[in-house]
Amino acid sequence: MTSIISELQAKFQTVFNHKEAGSAFFSPGRVNLIGEHTDYNGGHVFPCAITQGTYAVASKREDREIHCYSMNFEEKGTIVFNLDELTYREEDSWANFVKGMVKYLIKAGHSIDTGFDVLIYGNIPNGAGLSSSASLELLIGVIAEELFALEIERLDLIKLGQKTENQFMGVNSGIMDQFAIGMGRKDMAIFLNTNTLEYDLVPAEFGDNVILIMNTNKRRELADSKYNQRRSECEEALSRLQKELDIHSLGELSEAEFEAKRHLINDEVLERRAKHAVYENIRTVKSKETLAKGDLVGFGELLNQSHISLQNDYEVTGEELDTLVSAAWKQEGVLGARMTGAGMGGCAIALVNEDKVEAVKSAIQKIYTDKIGYAADFYVAKIGDGSKVLA
Repeated sequence: MTSIISELQAKFQTVFNHKEAGSAFFSPGRVNLIGEHTDYNGGHVFPCAITQGTYAVASKREDREIHCYSMNFEEKGTIVFNLDELTYREEDSWANFVKGMVKYLIKAGHSIDTGFDVLIYGNIPNGAGLSSSASLELLIGVIAEELFALEIERLDLIKLGQKTENQFMGVNSGIMDQFAIGMGRKDMAIFLNTNTLEYDLVPAEFGDNVILIMNTNKRRELADSKYNQRRSECEEALSRLQKELDIHSLGELSEAEFEAKRHLINDEVLERRAKHAVYENIRTVKSKETLAKGDLVGFGELLNQSHISLQNDYEVTGEELDTLVSAAWKQEGVLGARMTGAGMGGCAIALVNEDKVEAVKSAIQKIYTDKIGYAADFYVAKIGDGSKVLA
């Protein structure tokens, strides 16, 4: 990490013609172990922050301009905007996330009276479903907090990240991504009730096993995916159930309660969507219990069940993810595998015996390349800290 920071600080000085290097920051990506498409349905999720993420070097300016430069999009050059013009503009590309966070921090009453220069570098695969956007949102929040000595609770910063995603970027996402990235802790998973925002940190002790991230290399744009459609389908199913049930979300239902009343939905597709939301929430609760007991075989089986539900009931996997996951299921040393993130491309994860990782990667790669026509990428995920200033 030290070498990355030194390189970024040197680049920062060159790009912005600074004599001194700015302050350094880091914000992780996240993997959701289980609990997919449950967050906006009032259920539980079970994510963790990972050591891949987004780095930044930043320093205050004396005027009211914000100058943004990304080493991932160097062809776009420096994107400049003013504190008095914090409106979404398509041509400002990734810098709209910066605008949104700054805008909502100011609207929340925090004093940001000058602009700043910021250089960004991310090693999260873009569009892979590991929450590069939420990573950037919380990164900008932590930068503003540090540069302008803001007094802001971390949960409030997380909520502003979600607000940027929802209202400024127009993506109707839940709070899980920002929460995992803001609250992450090394070697801990986060068991989060998205209804109440109550959470437990659970030791992610996988013994001789590791989390293998498998990237389809099929880019998925969240706003263009089936995400918003699935959310509205669940809202309609909930509305029909509320004719007889006093509930505020699908996450409140047990399996038995859902099965007793699913006829009220009276639509085969909406029933399957709601079934996934209910059953996936229960799988997530069970996953916390199985990990607490050290039952990794049971945890792996819950991962498998999750993917099958996402494939058949929620229909958000797609050929690429299904190929990766089904190939993983066939390999010796794999305890379980599932897609992670919103789906329709992006990444899957597998719980794999450490000694078998290379053989598993090789076997899955051959199956995937033969069927899909291009290669997947693989990396072992280590569970790391949330967004922070780097010393």
